Amino acid sequence: MDNIERLYKCYEILSEAGDKITEHVAEYKEILQAVKGTSKEKRLASQFIGNFFKHFPELSDTAIDAQFDLCEDDDTQIRRQAIKDLPKLCQGNPEATIRVGDTLAQLLILDDATELQQVNNSLLSIIKLDTKNAITGLFQQITTGDETTRERCFKFIATKLLTMGPNVVTKEIEDYIVEEVKKALQDVTADEFHLCMTILGATKLGSTITGHAELVRLATEQAELNTVDADTLAVDDEVVERFIQCATAAAPYFSKTIKSTQFVAYVCDKLLPIKTWNLIATAVAQDQIQLRLLKVFAEMITYTDKLDNANERINAVYNVLLEYMPLPKLSDEDTTDVPPSFQFSHAECLLYALHTLGKKHPSNLTFIEDAEKLKDFRARLQYLARGTQGYIKKLEEALKGKSAEELKTEENQLKQTALKTTSNINVLIRDLFHSPPIFKHDIVLSWVVPKTNKLGKRHVPITFGDKGTANGNQEQEQQDKKARPSNEQKFYSPPSGKYSGKVNSNYGNNNRTRQRGGGGGGGGGNFRNRRYNRY
Repeated sequence: MDNIERLYKCYEILSEAGDKITEHVAEYKEILQAVKGTSKEKRLASQFIGNFFKHFPELSDTAIDAQFDLCEDDDTQIRRQAIKDLPKLCQGNPEATIRVGDTLAQLLILDDATELQQVNNSLLSIIKLDTKNAITGLFQQITTGDETTRERCFKFIATKLLTMGPNVVTKEIEDYIVEEVKKALQDVTADEFHLCMTILGATKLGSTITGHAELVRLATEQAELNTVDADTLAVDDEVVERFIQCATAAAPYFSKTIKSTQFVAYVCDKLLPIKTWNLIATAVAQDQIQLRLLKVFAEMITYTDKLDNANERINAVYNVLLEYMPLPKLSDEDTTDVPPSFQFSHAECLLYALHTLGKKHPSNLTFIEDAEKLKDFRARLQYLARGTQGYIKKLEEALKGKSAEELKTEENQLKQTALKTTSNINVLIRDLFHSPPIFKHDIVLSWVVPKTNKLGKRHVPITFGDKGTANGNQEQEQQDKKARPSNEQKFYSPPSGKYSGKVNSNYGNNNRTRQRGGGGGGGGGNFRNRRYNRY
């Protein structure tokens, strides 16, 4: 009898043994040995191991290791078969489920589209069988795995697990996910922080006021607002980047109930003093990092409470605003061509901040009490207004007569955003030019989509691509790009002058080798790229 026939014979004996199956240990061992045989023997072994796994608990470790060997075989067909058969080991076996979940989590980094789809399917299968222990395996890799594996695990949770519905993601399971993600936040990269906050926002935390307050608390904790002095900020771009990411994560949850005061005060005290401001990000794309900071600052300032030390903090905003509102030069008789010194995106943020703070603290605008300062401010406003109106005219002419389809092109979308920016500036200037300034107009920042029914539905998890599934290396690379907190921003470039430029992403992934399921080994240490101490 050849080996194939012998495997079928062993299968037949075990299938017909009934209550006496445990007496046929030898036959089951023969099946386990077949993982070292020919390709056909391996495929049969993969199918048979799981069928009888529960009857031989004393061989469970050997059987799991045998199945894992097949998952790492050189033959792709054998690997796919073995991955497909892994869920059989999990029926009624919590320990095996954790180990299999851990191993499937590691396999999420596979490049082959078909194999990766099978990994996803097998993970979903064991989650349906035993949700708690399956995701325990996932979180073991989040704890011990390398950066790429951790990211893929977070993405799986966001795009697959959290969309499985309340029959799978029960209150108990959701509480467990929240607890484990909070633990993971103790040591994450910027990419991972973004993913963690997205996952948490898709849970119950994203749908209640108390949940929003908790999300803001987590972002505040990660930002370490009380632990870094101004001198450190001036030279440490990583700390500034951390603040931007944490503030961006917190911004959607600020409201009339949950105030942004601590973040706003931090920006005014630690980042806007001119000496510090001019030193931020001098080694890289300074304008863009500053703009990203100003945009999140402007978004947050809407929900700040009244500030302590309002004079000093408003002056900090005012002094930086002057950097983006130059005085007219004697030769500047015509500003219909936009002067290169006008950075409209920066100006919109700072004018909005000054306008908002002025509305809350009308008696703390110290510059209006100084005749020379007020004269200077009004001259700058007037000069900016002339340039803005000239730019608005050019943009309106460029967009005039465009069809709905033409307006969808990237260039025209950018022009429309530029028009919103300059129109906002125009409105804010009209209020601030009054003597004394008035604050009667409300605007929507040019890049902000107005919020509707914030608590009516949960924050939607991240999705990648049209199908929301991982289909191979090329699609996974696209998913990775979409999952990262984007520093890349496109702007319309006017015929002359500076609207804004681009920012490059600073984040990357590392490669890894797989470790055996069951947790431990591998991960945590120096392999993580750009890992912050607590962020």
